[in-house]
Amino acid sequence: MPQDVFSDLIAEGQDIDRLVADLDESGWALPTPAEGWTVAHQIAHLTTIFKMAALSASDPQGFVEYVTPLAGDFNGSVQQILQPYLALGTEKLLTAWREERAAAEQALAVVPAGQVVPWLVRPLPAPVLAAAGLMELFGHGQDVADALGVRREYTDRVGHLAWFAVRTWDFGYQARKEATPDVEFRFELTGPSGVRWDFGPEDAEQRITGPAVDFCLLVTRRRHRDDLAVTATGADADHWLDIAQAYRGPAGPGRRPGQFAHLA
Repeated sequence: MPQDVFSDLIAEGQDIDRLVADLDESGWALPTPAEGWTVAHQIAHLTTIFKMAALSASDPQGFVEYVTPLAGDFNGSVQQILQPYLALGTEKLLTAWREERAAAEQALAVVPAGQVVPWLVRPLPAPVLAAAGLMELFGHGQDVADALGVRREYTDRVGHLAWFAVRTWDFGYQARKEATPDVEFRFELTGPSGVRWDFGPEDAEQRITGPAVDFCLLVTRRRHRDDLAVTATGADADHWLDIAQAYRGPAGPGRRPGQFAHLA
């Protein structure tokens, strides 16, 4: 994993915060590319993610008590837990988002090295959970930026998400109840600064290559593969580009080819 995941988690959160800090009520009410979700929904969702992360790292039993009632209907549970934050109104929602984010950042950073904390599917080391948090910030932050018509400036922080997506490369198959192929992929990705990140066997026949930012937009399903410079070698790798996702749960409809041409 690229280094400094905890400080990068803070920096990514600050970038998303700047997108919404000065919004008026009409800005918070803007629809995002996620059907039925406004900018406020996106921030409320991120607030719940950071609340859970803070509990996981600082109060494992409290985390279990918080998430146990949410088992079952995935989409319904997601909607259920963000409603209390939406009910706060935008000013208090912004405050809650900042407070929950800070609590999670601080709690994750002090978990002893090698110790795992509980999470939704399985216990994770704190750096891995921080990388998952970066994935959430990247994806939902992209939705906010798209709603506002803002072009984001990406950094090498995407390396954490790329690493996490490679670690969870089979999630797309699981979401669609497809058999995971008995293959290993080679991933060759280039960060915004030009740094190269390679994962998987160097001699693998199935390969994924391209800009790391495009790869991250693909695995968060915020852009259609046709609009990205990510390429595949091999039939399994090519299919993976259709189903890739770095999160558990339903894949959702994703995005349409050319949907964001106006932001290019």
